[in-house]
Amino acid sequence: MKKLIEKGYCTGCGVCISESFSKKMKMSPNKYGFLTPINIEEIDNKPCLKVCPFNPHPDDFVKDEDALSMLFLNDASQKDVRIGAFENTYIGYSSKYRKTSSSGGIATYIFQQLLEKNIVDRLYIVKEYNGKYKYQFFNNKDEITQISETKYYPVTMEDLFLEIDKIDGKVAISGVGCFIKAIRLKQAYYPKYREKIPFLVGIICGGLKSSFFSDFLAASSGAEGEYDTPKFRIKDLNSNALDYSFGCNEKSNNRYHEMKMRKVGDMWGTGYFKANACDFCTDVTTELADISLGDAWLDEYIHDGAGTSVIITRSKLADKLIRDGISNKQLNVVSKPKNKIIQSQSSSFFHRQDAIKFRSCIFFMSRKNIPYFRKRFKILISPTAMLVQICRRITRKKSLSLWHKLRNIVKFNHKMKKYILLLKIMTKSEHLFRKIKRKLLSQ
Repeated sequence: MKKLIEKGYCTGCGVCISESFSKKMKMSPNKYGFLTPINIEEIDNKPCLKVCPFNPHPDDFVKDEDALSMLFLNDASQKDVRIGAFENTYIGYSSKYRKTSSSGGIATYIFQQLLEKNIVDRLYIVKEYNGKYKYQFFNNKDEITQISETKYYPVTMEDLFLEIDKIDGKVAISGVGCFIKAIRLKQAYYPKYREKIPFLVGIICGGLKSSFFSDFLAASSGAEGEYDTPKFRIKDLNSNALDYSFGCNEKSNNRYHEMKMRKVGDMWGTGYFKANACDFCTDVTTELADISLGDAWLDEYIHDGAGTSVIITRSKLADKLIRDGISNKQLNVVSKPKNKIIQSQSSSFFHRQDAIKFRSCIFFMSRKNIPYFRKRFKILISPTAMLVQICRRITRKKSLSLWHKLRNIVKFNHKMKKYILLLKIMTKSEHLFRKIKRKLLSQ
């Protein structure tokens, strides 16, 4: 476990804390702005490892997402190698919550339905706390819009399984893929939590970010020194869905700063401030949740600045909530083929699933005594795509080390310029290669 953390395979879910026999383990920010466990037991941390989503030696019955879906989503009517087990796929938005929420507001609608229909008694979700964000228990239906925005900020569920037994009733939880997987692992080993946690809302994730990401954006927007209440997805209803803004409050003078995200360029394709573990995750659509939600990054939807969601229902209950919302006009949602969902996240599918074999090979060949993770995809990619992967790995690592060292936006951007330029050149080469290949195949 110590080796996994040192090598960057911890995404900070914190579920391992509940397995600590000494009760001294806790989550704490490391030097690169990620939350990781400290006070790790050296004698025996196997109980902690068994609920780790990046455990390199899992038991066979929970060995990967496919095995876990057999335990928790075996009743799903459809299965797909890319998106996992599912009931149906949709695209659309919530008429009530769209403007005040990220994407199409479907997550907020689901949370509201879960509470109103008494399916659960509380939610365990990320909310604002002292100017930052953390997971908290929540059950106030009248304040549901307070939990409706995406937060690209490190959070942890370390208190979830320390507190949940003290709470009356059932709890629904939202999270990204690795967090949802950790919960499923806990449920697999402790079946009582299957009933206690009857519903999981999965957020389609492009990669977890360090707190450096928020610091970088705050500095880029003009804030000097400490800031609070960062907002990562401020919509522009008069523009397109990609044209969102970042905003924060500068604490020293209570001045508000806001900027368009296009000012800082592509923060996802470059891998800026991303956790190393994310490069070894193949779960694009949060396969183990009851419902998976993300942005509809498709030409026919991105022109609408209000936002649109892709929806994958994986349990009968989730599908009923969506169908009921359609029939009573609360949702403006239509059924779409699974290929549309895959197309909406095409870049992520290529990076996480198609390129995982190459990325794993080059990473593990260059390092000794690091366990090799089992991976479900064994796809070969082009030489130009390999170069893109190498450049992206370098850019990711440099963004963290340079921000840790410099903490200055001008110096940081200057130092990163050469890495970004090289990545752009390699990416253009790959796009050209794909274009030529398509043309040759069409002849």
